[in-house]
Amino acid sequence: MSLKAAPPTVCIVSPALADANNGNWQTAARWQRFLAPLGRVAIAPAWDGRPLDALIALHARRSAESIAAFRDAHPNAPIALVLTGTDLYRDLVFDSAAQHALECASHVVVLQDEGLQLLAPSVAVKARCIVQSAARMRRRDAARRGTMFVAVGHLRDEKDPATLMRAAQLLPTLAAMTAMPAASPLRVVHIGRPLDVVLGEQAMLTMQACPAYRWLGDQPHAAARRWIGRAQALVHMSRMEGGANVVIEALRSGVPVLASRIDGNVGLLGRDYAGYFETGDAAALAALMQRFATDAAFAAHLRAQCALREPRFAPPVERAAVRTLWADMLAARKGVAAPTITPTDPL
Repeated sequence: MSLKAAPPTVCIVSPALADANNGNWQTAARWQRFLAPLGRVAIAPAWDGRPLDALIALHARRSAESIAAFRDAHPNAPIALVLTGTDLYRDLVFDSAAQHALECASHVVVLQDEGLQLLAPSVAVKARCIVQSAARMRRRDAARRGTMFVAVGHLRDEKDPATLMRAAQLLPTLAAMTAMPAASPLRVVHIGRPLDVVLGEQAMLTMQACPAYRWLGDQPHAAARRWIGRAQALVHMSRMEGGANVVIEALRSGVPVLASRIDGNVGLLGRDYAGYFETGDAAALAALMQRFATDAAFAAHLRAQCALREPRFAPPVERAAVRTLWADMLAARKGVAAPTITPTDPL
Protein backbone atom coordinates (compact mmCIF):
# COMPACT_ATOMS: atom_id res chain seq x y z
CA MET A 1 0.00 0.00 0.00
CA SER A 2 1.54 3.28 -1.15
CA LEU A 3 1.51 6.36 0.99
CA LYS A 4 0.11 9.59 -0.39
CA ALA A 5 2.89 12.01 -1.29
CA ALA A 6 3.24 14.99 1.01
CA PRO A 7 2.16 18.29 -0.55
CA PRO A 8 5.03 20.47 -1.76
CA THR A 9 6.15 23.25 0.55
CA VAL A 10 7.05 26.81 -0.40
CA CYS A 11 7.90 29.97 1.49
CA ILE A 12 7.09 33.38 0.04
CA VAL A 13 9.75 35.72 1.38
CA SER A 14 8.29 39.21 1.55
CA PRO A 15 10.16 42.25 2.89
CA ALA A 16 6.79 43.59 4.05
CA LEU A 17 4.15 41.83 6.12
CA ALA A 18 0.55 42.77 6.90
CA ASP A 19 1.36 45.69 9.18
CA ALA A 20 3.26 47.43 6.36
CA ASN A 21 0.02 47.69 4.35
CA ASN A 22 1.89 48.03 1.06
CA GLY A 23 2.08 46.48 -2.38
CA ASN A 24 4.60 43.77 -1.55
CA TRP A 25 2.38 42.45 1.22
CA GLN A 26 -0.70 42.49 -1.03
CA THR A 27 1.21 40.52 -3.67
CA ALA A 28 2.46 37.94 -1.16
CA ALA A 29 -0.99 37.47 0.36
CA ARG A 30 -2.66 36.96 -3.03
CA TRP A 31 -0.04 34.47 -4.16
CA GLN A 32 -0.42 32.54 -0.95
CA ARG A 33 -4.17 32.25 -1.60
CA PHE A 34 -3.58 31.16 -5.19
CA LEU A 35 -1.10 28.42 -4.22
CA ALA A 36 -2.74 27.19 -1.01
CA PRO A 37 -4.75 24.44 -2.78
CA LEU A 38 -1.53 23.09 -4.32
CA GLY A 39 0.80 22.91 -1.35
CA ARG A 40 1.84 24.27 2.01
CA VAL A 41 2.52 27.97 1.59
CA ALA A 42 3.92 30.30 4.25
CA ILE A 43 4.82 33.98 4.14
CA ALA A 44 7.82 35.20 6.10
CA PRO A 45 10.18 38.19 6.10
CA ALA A 46 13.15 35.81 5.66
CA TRP A 47 13.86 32.11 5.12
CA ASP A 48 14.42 30.52 8.54
CA GLY A 49 16.35 27.45 7.37
CA ARG A 50 13.48 24.99 7.38
CA PRO A 51 13.37 22.44 4.53
CA LEU A 52 11.34 23.59 1.51
CA ASP A 53 10.61 22.36 -1.98
CA ALA A 54 10.88 25.88 -3.40
CA LEU A 55 11.34 29.52 -2.49
CA ILE A 56 9.51 32.54 -3.89
CA ALA A 57 11.13 35.85 -2.96
CA LEU A 58 9.89 39.38 -3.49
CA HIS A 59 12.49 42.10 -4.16
CA ALA A 60 16.07 41.25 -5.13
CA ARG A 61 17.93 43.41 -2.63
CA ARG A 62 15.67 43.03 0.39
CA SER A 63 15.40 39.25 -0.01
CA ALA A 64 19.01 38.75 -1.15
CA GLU A 65 20.21 37.14 2.09
CA SER A 66 17.41 34.56 2.08
CA ILE A 67 17.95 33.76 -1.58
CA ALA A 68 21.70 33.26 -1.17
CA ALA A 69 21.27 31.11 1.94
CA PHE A 70 18.59 28.94 0.33
CA ARG A 71 20.68 28.45 -2.80
CA ASP A 72 23.69 27.39 -0.71
CA ALA A 73 21.59 24.94 1.31
CA HIS A 74 19.57 23.58 -1.63
CA PRO A 75 21.57 24.00 -4.84
CA ASN A 76 19.00 22.18 -7.00
CA ALA A 77 15.81 23.63 -5.53
CA PRO A 78 13.91 26.22 -7.57
CA ILE A 79 13.88 29.89 -6.59
CA ALA A 80 11.51 32.42 -8.13
CA LEU A 81 12.62 36.03 -7.73
CA VAL A 82 9.86 38.61 -8.19
CA LEU A 83 11.26 42.02 -9.16
CA THR A 84 8.81 44.39 -7.53
CA GLY A 85 10.09 47.90 -8.24
CA THR A 86 13.10 49.63 -6.76
CA ASP A 87 15.18 46.48 -7.24
CA LEU A 88 14.45 46.36 -10.98
CA TYR A 89 14.79 50.08 -11.59
CA ARG A 90 17.65 50.93 -9.20
CA ASP A 91 19.30 48.20 -7.12
CA LEU A 92 20.28 45.82 -9.90
CA VAL A 93 22.48 48.51 -11.41
CA PHE A 94 24.86 48.81 -8.46
CA ASP A 95 23.93 46.45 -5.59
CA SER A 96 26.04 43.29 -5.64
CA ALA A 97 23.71 41.38 -3.30
CA ALA A 98 20.73 42.09 -5.58
CA GLN A 99 22.78 41.03 -8.60
CA HIS A 100 23.74 37.78 -6.87
CA ALA A 101 20.10 37.11 -6.00
CA LEU A 102 19.24 37.46 -9.68
CA GLU A 103 21.96 34.96 -10.58
CA CYS A 104 20.73 32.48 -7.95
CA ALA A 105 17.13 32.56 -9.17
CA SER A 106 15.97 29.78 -11.46
CA HIS A 107 12.86 31.79 -12.37
CA VAL A 108 12.42 35.57 -12.60
CA VAL A 109 9.15 37.48 -12.59
CA VAL A 110 8.37 41.08 -13.48
CA LEU A 111 4.97 42.63 -12.82
CA GLN A 112 4.37 44.52 -16.06
CA ASP A 113 5.44 44.10 -19.68
CA GLU A 114 7.94 46.95 -19.86
CA GLY A 115 10.02 45.35 -17.10
CA LEU A 116 11.15 42.55 -19.42
CA GLN A 117 12.92 45.08 -21.64
CA LEU A 118 15.44 45.88 -18.89
CA LEU A 119 16.70 42.35 -18.41
CA ALA A 120 19.93 41.06 -19.92
CA PRO A 121 19.51 38.18 -22.39
CA SER A 122 20.94 35.72 -19.86
CA VAL A 123 18.17 36.71 -17.42
CA ALA A 124 15.38 37.17 -19.97
CA VAL A 125 15.47 33.47 -20.87
CA LYS A 126 14.31 32.59 -17.35
CA ALA A 127 11.92 35.56 -16.95
CA ARG A 128 8.20 36.06 -17.42
CA CYS A 129 5.63 38.76 -16.75
CA ILE A 130 2.83 38.07 -14.28
CA VAL A 131 0.44 40.99 -14.11
CA GLN A 132 -1.14 41.51 -10.72
CA SER A 133 -4.87 41.52 -10.09
CA ALA A 134 -7.58 42.94 -7.87
CA ALA A 135 -11.15 41.98 -7.09
CA ARG A 136 -13.70 44.01 -8.97
CA MET A 137 -15.27 46.75 -6.90
CA ARG A 138 -17.75 49.20 -8.33
CA ARG A 139 -18.77 51.86 -5.82
CA ARG A 140 -20.13 55.34 -6.18
CA ASP A 141 -21.61 57.65 -3.55
CA ALA A 142 -24.48 59.95 -4.34
CA ALA A 143 -23.54 62.67 -6.83
CA ARG A 144 -21.27 65.33 -5.37
CA ARG A 145 -20.26 68.73 -6.58
CA GLY A 146 -17.01 68.89 -8.46
CA THR A 147 -14.29 66.36 -9.13
CA MET A 148 -12.43 64.33 -6.52
CA PHE A 149 -8.99 62.89 -7.23
CA VAL A 150 -7.49 60.25 -4.95
CA ALA A 151 -3.83 59.29 -4.56
CA VAL A 152 -2.84 56.19 -2.56
CA GLY A 153 0.75 55.47 -1.58
CA HIS A 154 2.95 55.80 1.48
CA LEU A 155 4.83 59.08 1.67
CA ARG A 156 8.37 58.35 0.48
CA ASP A 157 10.50 59.81 -2.27
CA GLU A 158 9.92 56.99 -4.79
CA LYS A 159 6.18 57.70 -4.70
CA ASP A 160 6.81 61.44 -5.24
CA PRO A 161 4.02 62.82 -3.02
CA ALA A 162 5.54 66.31 -3.21
CA THR A 163 4.52 66.60 -6.87
CA LEU A 164 0.89 65.96 -5.93
CA MET A 165 1.04 68.57 -3.17
CA ARG A 166 2.49 71.19 -5.52
CA ALA A 167 -0.12 70.34 -8.16
CA ALA A 168 -2.95 70.70 -5.63
CA GLN A 169 -1.72 74.20 -4.78
CA LEU A 170 -1.79 75.15 -8.47
CA LEU A 171 -5.39 74.04 -9.02
CA PRO A 172 -7.13 77.21 -7.72
CA THR A 173 -5.07 79.37 -10.09
CA LEU A 174 -5.88 77.15 -13.05
CA ALA A 175 -9.57 77.17 -12.13
CA ALA A 176 -9.57 80.98 -12.03
CA MET A 177 -7.77 81.21 -15.39
CA THR A 178 -10.34 78.95 -17.06
CA ALA A 179 -13.31 80.60 -15.32
CA MET A 180 -14.25 77.26 -13.79
CA PRO A 181 -17.59 77.55 -11.92
CA ALA A 182 -17.34 77.67 -8.14
CA ALA A 183 -19.94 74.91 -8.06
CA SER A 184 -17.41 72.52 -9.68
CA PRO A 185 -14.48 72.44 -7.24
CA LEU A 186 -11.49 70.14 -7.66
CA ARG A 187 -10.53 68.19 -4.55
CA VAL A 188 -7.53 65.97 -3.80
CA VAL A 189 -7.59 63.19 -1.19
CA HIS A 190 -4.17 61.75 -0.37
CA ILE A 191 -3.78 58.44 1.51
CA GLY A 192 -0.51 57.09 2.83
CA ARG A 193 1.66 56.57 5.90
CA PRO A 194 4.42 59.19 6.34
CA LEU A 195 7.46 56.94 5.93
CA ASP A 196 9.45 60.14 5.38
CA VAL A 197 8.87 62.53 8.29
CA VAL A 198 9.66 65.59 6.18
CA LEU A 199 7.07 64.60 3.58
CA GLY A 200 4.53 64.08 6.36
CA GLU A 201 5.19 67.60 7.63
CA GLN A 202 4.90 68.90 4.08
CA ALA A 203 1.50 67.22 3.74
CA MET A 204 0.30 68.89 6.93
CA LEU A 205 1.49 72.29 5.70
CA THR A 206 -0.15 71.75 2.32
CA MET A 207 -3.48 71.03 4.00
CA GLN A 208 -3.22 74.29 5.92
CA ALA A 209 -2.37 76.30 2.81
CA CYS A 210 -4.62 74.55 0.32
CA PRO A 211 -8.26 73.74 1.23
CA ALA A 212 -8.55 71.55 -1.89
CA TYR A 213 -5.97 69.10 -0.51
CA ARG A 214 -6.76 66.59 2.26
CA TRP A 215 -4.22 64.12 3.63
CA LEU A 216 -5.78 61.18 5.50
CA GLY A 217 -2.57 59.45 6.56
CA ASP A 218 -2.48 55.66 6.61
CA GLN A 219 -5.76 53.84 5.96
CA PRO A 220 -6.68 50.14 5.98
CA HIS A 221 -6.59 48.56 2.56
CA ALA A 222 -10.37 48.18 2.39
CA ALA A 223 -10.88 51.85 3.28
CA ALA A 224 -8.40 52.95 0.62
CA ARG A 225 -10.29 50.93 -1.96
CA ARG A 226 -13.54 52.59 -0.94
CA TRP A 227 -11.95 56.00 -1.43
CA ILE A 228 -10.77 54.95 -4.89
CA GLY A 229 -14.30 53.83 -5.73
CA ARG A 230 -15.69 57.23 -4.76
CA ALA A 231 -13.17 59.19 -6.83
CA GLN A 232 -13.53 60.40 -10.38
CA ALA A 233 -9.86 59.55 -11.04
CA LEU A 234 -6.79 58.12 -9.32
CA VAL A 235 -3.53 60.09 -9.45
CA HIS A 236 -0.35 58.01 -9.42
CA MET A 237 2.81 60.10 -9.26
CA SER A 238 5.58 57.51 -8.72
CA ARG A 239 9.14 58.04 -9.88
CA MET A 240 9.87 54.32 -9.65
CA GLU A 241 7.39 51.45 -9.73
CA GLY A 242 7.40 47.76 -10.54
CA GLY A 243 3.68 47.63 -11.30
CA ALA A 244 1.45 49.34 -8.78
CA ASN A 245 -1.41 47.42 -7.14
CA VAL A 246 -3.26 50.70 -6.67
CA VAL A 247 -3.36 51.40 -10.43
CA ILE A 248 -4.89 47.97 -10.97
CA GLU A 249 -7.38 48.52 -8.16
CA ALA A 250 -8.49 51.77 -9.77
CA LEU A 251 -9.10 50.10 -13.13
CA ARG A 252 -11.01 47.28 -11.42
CA SER A 253 -13.14 49.97 -9.76
CA GLY A 254 -13.96 51.61 -13.08
CA VAL A 255 -11.82 54.62 -12.14
CA PRO A 256 -9.38 56.08 -14.72
CA VAL A 257 -5.81 57.00 -13.81
CA LEU A 258 -3.65 60.09 -14.24
CA ALA A 259 -0.15 58.60 -14.15
CA SER A 260 3.50 59.57 -14.34
CA ARG A 261 5.14 58.39 -17.53
CA ILE A 262 7.37 55.67 -16.08
CA ASP A 263 7.80 52.07 -17.23
CA GLY A 264 5.87 50.73 -14.24
CA ASN A 265 2.78 52.68 -15.28
CA VAL A 266 3.22 52.36 -19.04
CA GLY A 267 3.53 48.59 -18.68
CA LEU A 268 0.10 48.48 -17.05
CA LEU A 269 -1.78 51.21 -18.92
CA GLY A 270 -0.23 50.87 -22.38
CA ARG A 271 2.08 53.04 -24.43
CA ASP A 272 -0.79 54.82 -26.17
CA TYR A 273 -2.61 55.78 -22.96
CA ALA A 274 -3.63 59.46 -22.97
CA GLY A 275 -3.50 60.12 -19.22
CA TYR A 276 0.24 60.51 -18.61
CA PHE A 277 2.21 63.48 -17.30
CA GLU A 278 5.97 63.77 -17.11
CA THR A 279 7.45 62.56 -13.85
CA GLY A 280 7.87 65.28 -11.23
CA ASP A 281 6.12 67.96 -13.33
CA ALA A 282 3.55 69.43 -10.94
CA ALA A 283 2.33 72.01 -13.47
CA ALA A 284 1.68 69.28 -16.04
CA LEU A 285 -0.16 67.18 -13.45
CA ALA A 286 -2.31 70.15 -12.39
CA ALA A 287 -3.13 70.90 -16.04
CA LEU A 288 -4.05 67.25 -16.63
CA MET A 289 -6.32 67.25 -13.58
CA GLN A 290 -7.94 70.47 -14.77
CA ARG A 291 -8.46 69.04 -18.25
CA PHE A 292 -9.97 65.85 -16.85
CA ALA A 293 -12.42 67.88 -14.76
CA THR A 294 -13.50 70.23 -17.56
CA ASP A 295 -13.21 68.19 -20.76
CA ALA A 296 -15.92 65.51 -20.69
CA ALA A 297 -14.73 63.93 -23.95
CA PHE A 298 -11.17 63.57 -22.62
CA ALA A 299 -12.40 62.01 -19.36
CA ALA A 300 -14.59 59.60 -21.31
CA HIS A 301 -11.65 58.65 -23.51
CA LEU A 302 -9.52 57.76 -20.47
CA ARG A 303 -12.35 55.71 -19.00
CA ALA A 304 -12.72 53.83 -22.28
CA GLN A 305 -8.97 53.12 -22.49
CA CYS A 306 -8.93 51.83 -18.92
CA ALA A 307 -11.99 49.66 -19.53
CA LEU A 308 -10.16 47.94 -22.40
CA ARG A 309 -7.22 47.11 -20.13
CA GLU A 310 -9.28 45.97 -17.16
CA PRO A 311 -9.77 42.27 -18.12
CA ARG A 312 -5.99 41.71 -17.86
CA PHE A 313 -6.21 42.37 -14.11
CA ALA A 314 -8.93 39.88 -13.14
CA PRO A 315 -7.85 37.46 -10.35
CA PRO A 316 -8.33 34.28 -12.45
CA VAL A 317 -5.75 35.59 -14.93
CA GLU A 318 -3.11 36.18 -12.25
CA ARG A 319 -4.03 32.95 -10.46
CA ALA A 320 -3.45 30.90 -13.63
CA ALA A 321 -0.09 32.59 -14.23
CA VAL A 322 1.09 32.06 -10.64
CA ARG A 323 0.08 28.41 -10.68
CA THR A 324 1.84 27.91 -14.00
CA LEU A 325 4.98 29.41 -12.45
CA TRP A 326 4.63 27.01 -9.52
CA ALA A 327 4.18 24.02 -11.85
CA ASP A 328 7.24 25.05 -13.88
CA MET A 329 9.30 25.43 -10.69
CA LEU A 330 8.44 21.93 -9.48
CA ALA A 331 8.90 20.42 -12.94
CA ALA A 332 12.43 21.81 -12.98
CA ARG A 333 13.28 19.52 -10.05
CA LYS A 334 14.33 16.07 -11.19
CA GLY A 335 11.83 13.40 -10.23
CA VAL A 336 9.12 15.77 -8.99
CA ALA A 337 5.82 15.81 -10.84
CA ALA A 338 4.19 19.12 -11.56
CA PRO A 339 0.87 19.66 -9.77
CA THR A 340 -2.36 19.35 -11.68
CA ILE A 341 -4.09 22.69 -12.15
CA THR A 342 -7.79 22.84 -12.91
CA PRO A 343 -9.91 25.91 -13.77
CA THR A 344 -12.30 25.11 -10.93
CA ASP A 345 -9.69 25.45 -8.17
CA PRO A 346 -10.79 28.10 -5.68
CA LEU A 347 -9.28 31.57 -5.56
